[in-house]
Amino acid sequence: MEGRWGFGVTLALIMATVVLFCLSMRVSEDQYAFLGDIKNMILGISVGEIPPQHHDVDGEKKTKNALSPNLTTCHVSFPRPDLYVDCCPPKPESEETFIDFHFPDPSSPLRLRRPVHLADGDYIAKYIKAVSIMKSLPYDDPRSFRRQADVHCIYCTGAYNQKYSDLPLNVHRSWLFFPWHRMMIYFHERILGSLIGDDNFALLFWNWDNPAGMVIPEMFMNGPLVDSEREISHFPPKFVDLNYDSLVEGRGNDEQLKMNMATMYTQMVSGAKTTKLFMGCSYKAGEGGGCDGPGTVESAPHNTVHYWVGSGLNPGRENMGSFYSAARDPIFYAHHGNLDRMWEVWRRIHGDRPYNSDIIDPDWLDSYFFFHDEKRQLVRIRIRDVLNITNLRYTYEEVPLPWLTARPQPSVPPKIARELLKLRDLDEPFLRSADFGPHGRTLDTTIRVKVHRPKMHNKISKKQKDYFQEEEVLVVYGIELKEEKYVKFDVYVNAVDETLMVGPVFREFAGTFVNIPHSIRPVMRRKSNLRLGISELLQDLEADEDESIWVSLIPRGEDCMHVSIDGVRIEYMH
Repeated sequence: MEGRWGFGVTLALIMATVVLFCLSMRVSEDQYAFLGDIKNMILGISVGEIPPQHHDVDGEKKTKNALSPNLTTCHVSFPRPDLYVDCCPPKPESEETFIDFHFPDPSSPLRLRRPVHLADGDYIAKYIKAVSIMKSLPYDDPRSFRRQADVHCIYCTGAYNQKYSDLPLNVHRSWLFFPWHRMMIYFHERILGSLIGDDNFALLFWNWDNPAGMVIPEMFMNGPLVDSEREISHFPPKFVDLNYDSLVEGRGNDEQLKMNMATMYTQMVSGAKTTKLFMGCSYKAGEGGGCDGPGTVESAPHNTVHYWVGSGLNPGRENMGSFYSAARDPIFYAHHGNLDRMWEVWRRIHGDRPYNSDIIDPDWLDSYFFFHDEKRQLVRIRIRDVLNITNLRYTYEEVPLPWLTARPQPSVPPKIARELLKLRDLDEPFLRSADFGPHGRTLDTTIRVKVHRPKMHNKISKKQKDYFQEEEVLVVYGIELKEEKYVKFDVYVNAVDETLMVGPVFREFAGTFVNIPHSIRPVMRRKSNLRLGISELLQDLEADEDESIWVSLIPRGEDCMHVSIDGVRIEYMH
């Protein structure tokens, strides 16, 4: 014990020396906050972690690998090397008493979430009033607009550690993405309604998957709903780019519409035919439970729209283009309203497939997080609580889904493509392996590789293939970012001329990888895998009986020079 306290005294002396040095250097207020974080870490090392003032009465260790935050561990985050941010609440949430989530009264009316472009003047006036009140609340009120935004910052930059672990907790790039964001906007919606005394108040969704809703909505261009940190060149009447790569600008709206419809079809239909492809990888607690593999829609349109809205004048395209600042823009909630709607749409269009039942893994169902409700009460809510939106007493207005029939066509007729690809075999007889070796290959230019298909499909009817056969999945594995930057590359199959592959409008497009920086903490930087469903694509390219396919990885930005890839392979997924 004496040795431990002696160690603590030594650290305290070190801390005092650091403080005196910083005083002499006239450090900024933000740096003082950082010093406070260092102090807390030192005290934690010297005398042990301060226990929370509440405990879980129902035994939260019953599900071994369920994820949850350790509320005593909030610390500064480093979204990029030149920036640290402190999103932690002024009073540690570990000092608050929490309650478990209870469903709203089942007899209460359903809140109807409508598309923004159909909102009337009365609704817009209510929304503006609610946000104005929320922005006027002091920061120590958890209902305030900035505190709401900082909740996203905390959970999306690794500011909390996992419970029972010193590993950071992050809700992006895995199966946590959809349910966590549903929780966030659920409480945000109820707080807004409470502030104006309207129990039926509902958020709107930015209907960017519909031509009528593809511009930044007018209501977000005025008053308290505007954000000064947006890309001016993307203001109305310019259509949003759902597969945005920052390199190609200046498309007309007609061309952009075609691109957007093809993006939606690939990301929601042909490339996302299984639950894992849509939801992302299985992220569980502990050292062995980590994963980095987002679902199709999280990469695009989620990441791409974030980046498209954020200002190109800012180093991280803040606000929307960086996760730590994204929720400071009011349009964040309309964007995520549509993403939440996409989860419901996907369940409806793919739910009849035998292998697409909801996830039943208790580690996922019992993972939980904390949010403040409209009464400023801290609430613990589990993923299993948010799987049925009727139980949450809200629904979405039905709107057209024009992308459901936007199945792309091959850039070259398949029979001609087959002959041209045979010539490639003659021109490139000494092919590199699809496994790029222990050091991988740098994506500083297009990578083209021939990938063997491990097993051929049985010759059965198309109906049987659609309902019973495994989904063929293209896996780009071992994706490593040498630096935390915005990175995007597209993946194509059997592309005869890669210079024509400028987006998802052709059938050869298999999907995209999009990384938005979230933390530079080394423990959060692990190799990622990109999984893309290609069974339907191969049928359309008339390549579903071939023994191998050509895969092209095309970088969409100079920052891809900081990316290495271990290889490409085929898997089969139920």
